[in-house]
Amino acid sequence: MSGPEAPGSAAPGPSRVVIRRACPEDADRIAAVHVATWKETYRDLLPEGFFTEGHSRQRREMWAQILGESRNEWSIRLAESDGEIIGFAMAGPAQEQAQSAASPARSLYMVYVLRSHHGTGAGQTLLDATLGTGSGSDSELGPGSDSVTEPVDLWVAKQNPRAIAFYLRNGFRFDGAEKRDPGAPAITDARMVRP
Repeated sequence: MSGPEAPGSAAPGPSRVVIRRACPEDADRIAAVHVATWKETYRDLLPEGFFTEGHSRQRREMWAQILGESRNEWSIRLAESDGEIIGFAMAGPAQEQAQSAASPARSLYMVYVLRSHHGTGAGQTLLDATLGTGSGSDSELGPGSDSVTEPVDLWVAKQNPRAIAFYLRNGFRFDGAEKRDPGAPAITDARMVRP
């Protein structure tokens, strides 16, 4: 996560942020924002040469596959300002179950907002719309759509204090689990859970 907003952040102009469901036609634009937010957030923590054209292509293919498979259990939202995608979020069935029977059945996989839109509320609105915990700003979603009241977990980079603060404000707490991706050895992911 690229840390949606923090106190004292300068917000860009008064553009209205619209949250809507992502569709297959959005795949390339979401992939571009995905790569851009990773560059903004993790460039100094990733190996030199990480952001190649192959990496960008892989993200485009990943999003084309995700958005091409209609699954009701997945919630994928994007934030737009002046017709441009400025962020996105995705939640769905938990990929990894902890050892406890009380483990969340859903996971928040991604919330990314371009740095130029931090402090606008886009991250909070994306989180709320994706998890179905708030009204969001998307009237096309309708009342009660994707309403989630069950526990949810996520993995966050311990080296991303902005994202951690955002999740703590939203009721998530660390449960002690950690993991590392061999492709990004300088990043340690820690699991957070919201009951």
